[in-house]
Amino acid sequence: MEVETMVNNVFSNPVEMKLSFAYLTIRDRMPTILTKVIDTIHRNKNTFFEEYGEEGIEAEKNAIGLLSKLRNELQTDKPVVELKDDLKDSEAWNQYLQRQQKLQGDQECVSWFSSPWLYVECYMYRRIHEALLLNPPISEYDVFNEGKTQSFFDSQQAVMDLCTYLEGIRKNAKELFQNQLFEHFSTLLQVSLWGNKCDLSISAGEDNSQKSSPIESLSSLHPFILVDDTNAVWATLTSARRQEKLGKTKVDRVDIVLDNAGFELVTDLVFADFLVSSGLVRQIHFHGKSLPWFVSDVTANDLQWIVRQAMAANHRWLSKCGVQWQTYLKQGVWRYHDHPFWTQPHEFCDMASDAPDLYASLQEADLVLFKGDLNYRKLTGDRDWEHVVDFNTALRGFGPAPLCSLRTLKANVQVGLQPGQAEKLTSRDPSWMTNGKYAVIQFHNPTPED
Repeated sequence: MEVETMVNNVFSNPVEMKLSFAYLTIRDRMPTILTKVIDTIHRNKNTFFEEYGEEGIEAEKNAIGLLSKLRNELQTDKPVVELKDDLKDSEAWNQYLQRQQKLQGDQECVSWFSSPWLYVECYMYRRIHEALLLNPPISEYDVFNEGKTQSFFDSQQAVMDLCTYLEGIRKNAKELFQNQLFEHFSTLLQVSLWGNKCDLSISAGEDNSQKSSPIESLSSLHPFILVDDTNAVWATLTSARRQEKLGKTKVDRVDIVLDNAGFELVTDLVFADFLVSSGLVRQIHFHGKSLPWFVSDVTANDLQWIVRQAMAANHRWLSKCGVQWQTYLKQGVWRYHDHPFWTQPHEFCDMASDAPDLYASLQEADLVLFKGDLNYRKLTGDRDWEHVVDFNTALRGFGPAPLCSLRTLKANVQVGLQPGQAEKLTSRDPSWMTNGKYAVIQFHNPTPED
């Protein structure tokens, strides 16, 4: 299918798709998330008073007022309005709104139910942040912090199991043959993949922690991986050290574009630790969000908090992991970055023009792993692609480096399937694209012609 014919197939008008996942998300799930945010701020009014006095109480009331207004705008399909705060990305957001207005023409306003789902969902989280930014001294308050930290504590046994498994690999690292190293790589790649099931935005903030052993559950989960390009990812890692690029040895760098905090972040850190400690990769660059996002997405504070919790844990191997992770960060073996582009509604095919500095940074990587559903939606433009469309086609030119999507399906977009595969899934499980039961390890290696 030609890319040009897909432009009109964006999930552009959820109200026209009544009972679609996009429509139900905007109608039901997003107002529920806003209600929980309002409740969280209200429950912490005493904390704000203790820290900031009457100024904190006034800020709490004003923020709740703005969020209640936002919820009403959403539920009554009011026009989307420009941002009023002075954060450095505000101008880019307002320019994006103007772009939407031009696309929709003068006849129809850009409103909650008449605009692309990806856009209004991102816009809601940006407006949540604006309500706090406009009300110092609580501007830096993370309204989603409670859920993210609870997800980690509720998954303690799974976290300890993972760290114990990693320690077993470390003890025998020098004696591992290449095929044994691949088996551990495949195992921890899948653990990181299925860690993406723990998504608090899809559950509207309800408990979605990891209860069972992440290692022992892999065999039962494997049949639900619809695309498995593990071998291609492995080949990229093991060949990068032997290749040359622009006349110099490759830097052996892997970038991980993170998704959820809590247990999923632990799976990513354990996988990153394995890549470094096994000698497969020299350096890991993590990319997270610069502000609280989609309920459970990782910020710099979340990463630092997880490392501190691990270091202080009353478990030998978890504590050892925490110390090692802190060392990696201090030595620059692990590096954390955030960029305004990650919390904007732009599709990734626009990155080279809208965020050239970020695109240039990703070009330095030997492999970029994109975690989660939101990143997949931005990779593919959240379009209603036919399921057999090639992943490369859906990327529409985005390819700063070899890349892989690790994603459990929670939205109505999936490409790269075999003929008839989607039809079989639909007959067996009509909600296969949105229930989080299925997953992909989907790889693309750009060529100079891309």
